[in-house]
Amino acid sequence: MPEYLPLELPDNPRLTENITHFARALRRAGLKIGTGRVIDAVRAVAAAGFTSREDFFHALRAVLISRPEERAVFAQVFRLYWRDPRFMEHMMAMMLPAIRGVQEERVAQAAEKRAAEALLDGLEPELPEMQDAPGEQTLIEVDASATISEEERLRSLDFEQMSTEEIARAKRMLARLRLPVAPLRSRRTQAALQGRVDARRTMRNALRRGGEIERLSLKTPRIRWPNLVVLCDISGSMSQYSRMVLHFLHAVASQKGAGWARVHGFTFGTRLTNITRHLAGRDVDAALAAAGAEAQDWEGGTRIGDCLHAFNRDWSRRVMAQGAVVLLITDGLDRGDAGALAHEMERLHLSARRLIWLNPLLRWEGFSARASGIRAMLPHVDTFRAGHSIASLEDLAEVISRAQDGGEKRRLMAGLQR
Repeated sequence: MPEYLPLELPDNPRLTENITHFARALRRAGLKIGTGRVIDAVRAVAAAGFTSREDFFHALRAVLISRPEERAVFAQVFRLYWRDPRFMEHMMAMMLPAIRGVQEERVAQAAEKRAAEALLDGLEPELPEMQDAPGEQTLIEVDASATISEEERLRSLDFEQMSTEEIARAKRMLARLRLPVAPLRSRRTQAALQGRVDARRTMRNALRRGGEIERLSLKTPRIRWPNLVVLCDISGSMSQYSRMVLHFLHAVASQKGAGWARVHGFTFGTRLTNITRHLAGRDVDAALAAAGAEAQDWEGGTRIGDCLHAFNRDWSRRVMAQGAVVLLITDGLDRGDAGALAHEMERLHLSARRLIWLNPLLRWEGFSARASGIRAMLPHVDTFRAGHSIASLEDLAEVISRAQDGGEKRRLMAGLQR
């Protein structure tokens, strides 16, 4: 139960109308609430009474949410909608641009901004009235011809060059991206109407009929889906890119029907951290906040070789079975032993079906593998791509479905052999 200020209830509240609008705000915040739940909420409040705010809160929560991860969104929308003036003022300040002074600011908790966006949806600031001359009328025209080009510009814009507003828009675009994968043909087989002859099943059926074969049984290989394993560098030089990639990873982990058996996420800087369980949360704000709290080495140093050694030793056999696809997101700037790094990269490559390296440094024209860490890692990856923008993440679907290596690795490997 969240903390809240005392609420003075009106003498004649229009509860049915207010509860209906409250349910609409929850729906805009992402909760699946239909007409049936709204009716149940009205009946629950009528049965429980409207004497205390705590009873009112629990009565609505009992019927309007069905998953534990929806509690944070419900609590924040409840605080905003049922008139907590100080909290509403704070959320309005976060939603609208303002000049930051010396006043103390509170860090927004999980789901607070989503709740504010749901309640402030369609709310426009008041504009000063314009006095028109007699016989004249002010005509306001809005030119939306550049809307598509603006979105295209955002797709190709570097994450580090984005403003706060552009980052918020980019996160919404990343939440809609999909990363489908083709299924794998397993060695195990299953009964089918078409396919190869299943001699074993045919003979078993014949033995039940005295050795007479009435028809041939057929079989076909079973279809299975690979795992997706993401190793994300969260050191100081990669912090902004890592935050955007983790938003994309949460969207992939939450997608239904994308094809992945499981999505495993790991962050590394000075140590390796498993954030898979945090990505399973429905709320992206709460999931990434928990992942950030788990990874204590955010924006620290980089020990790629030691972290890959920890992954190969402790996690490789658990998450890399059955042909997993590995996404390695790092700039490769490691000051450790290049020989040890090359050895761990070779082990990782042998365990994965595909090893794809996303490096934001590749966005620079004329990039060459001069750093010792990059030179040690490059020979052991299948594909080497840039990972600095939305467009580069959109290309991952094509990269995963492509069997051959891209031209960037061949060009850089030719430079290493000179």
